[in-house]
Amino acid sequence: MESKSPVYNIVAVPVEKIKANTYNPNSVAPPEMKLLYESIKADGYTMPIVCYHDEAEDNYIIVDGFHRYRVMLEHPDIYEKEGGMMPVSVINKSIDQRMASTIRHNRARGSHNVELMSNIVRELHELGRSDAWISKHLGMDRDEILRLKQITGLSALFKDVKFGKAWKPVEDEEEE
Repeated sequence: MESKSPVYNIVAVPVEKIKANTYNPNSVAPPEMKLLYESIKADGYTMPIVCYHDEAEDNYIIVDGFHRYRVMLEHPDIYEKEGGMMPVSVINKSIDQRMASTIRHNRARGSHNVELMSNIVRELHELGRSDAWISKHLGMDRDEILRLKQITGLSALFKDVKFGKAWKPVEDEEEE
């Protein structure tokens, strides 16, 4: 008999019953945490966290999704919106297998391709989105947007950019 993947049995778990594991080496920088918060605020939880259910203690130990969990703990508006409940996919594995799962989840996320990100910025610009909109919704600072625009090489991306006057070098007094 073939077993179904855990994702087909998502359970709503009170956040107070969820505990962080002690071995996750992953960390998220503050700008990405802010973006994760904005994502959950705008879209809700679109992916469950993955946990092991410790029946003896009746709590859930996180295997993957610690930062999504943190968002609920640190943002009362998210806690209230979700009624204090986290969507959880439960796996029943030994501690060594859970550790391996954590690392696989972390490493499988990949990274963004600069050229593809440049194309997204270009397409958003062509759709009429401002740099401020792109910055807010994609979690990029203005310098990153500028660099991505430069990669595409399209002058149209700079049509609304205000450039300052060039500086004038101070002549070396010794030469005079």
